[in-house]
Amino acid sequence: MITSNDLVGFLGLIIVGAVAGAVNSVAGGGTLVSFPVLVVLGQPEIISNVTSMGATGVGSLSSALGYRKDTPVQRALFVLLVIPSVIGSIVGAAILAVTPVEIFRRVVPFLVLFATLLLALRAVLTRRLSDSSSPERVTLIGRILGIFFQLLVATYGGYFSGGLGIMMLGSFSVMGLRNIHRMNALKTPLGAIINLVSFVFLMIKGFVIWPLVILMSAGAIVGGYVGARLAIRVNPRLTYALRCG
Repeated sequence: MITSNDLVGFLGLIIVGAVAGAVNSVAGGGTLVSFPVLVVLGQPEIISNVTSMGATGVGSLSSALGYRKDTPVQRALFVLLVIPSVIGSIVGAAILAVTPVEIFRRVVPFLVLFATLLLALRAVLTRRLSDSSSPERVTLIGRILGIFFQLLVATYGGYFSGGLGIMMLGSFSVMGLRNIHRMNALKTPLGAIINLVSFVFLMIKGFVIWPLVILMSAGAIVGGYVGARLAIRVNPRLTYALRCG
């Protein structure tokens, strides 16, 4: 029998998923919302990580739909970056699958710290990598660098997805992209692919607790879509400023 405490817990997970989905769609870093909450609730670190991957992956798909209405994905760049995204996510997930629980528990604080520093230093990083007022120009060298960086970013994301979106924005800036809405429209489906491919790989390996994933994903779907629709209505310069701190 489901008690009132159970209902509160279910609702809490849905809300956390919604917040993580919204944060991910607007500024990136949604995993830094969902992952710590799951750990505090007593879930093992690897299970919490995989659950966050699944929820944020579904939320990113929802965000992609939200952005698509006003900002179509640049198909040529998307196709170019899909393969390194898939390969990298599988490599990262495979490394996670063979990582002993105790070692991952020791590594997690450093991964969270790294992702938090990315969020805190995004103003410096984005100013160095990009100037939102300069014209967009994606060169051949930019595409080659983009493939290489996307492979590295996806490998990281397949292992631990905290800060994944911000890392992709930096990679897109190196490629020559400047418009924050077009960068978001490209980031969200690629982020979904990375998270979901990793999630499926780890699901096969038995790292999934379905009730957690389903509840958080339900919230992430709503949060991701609403966050995207709100972000797209903000002036690109203001959105860029918000992202940069």
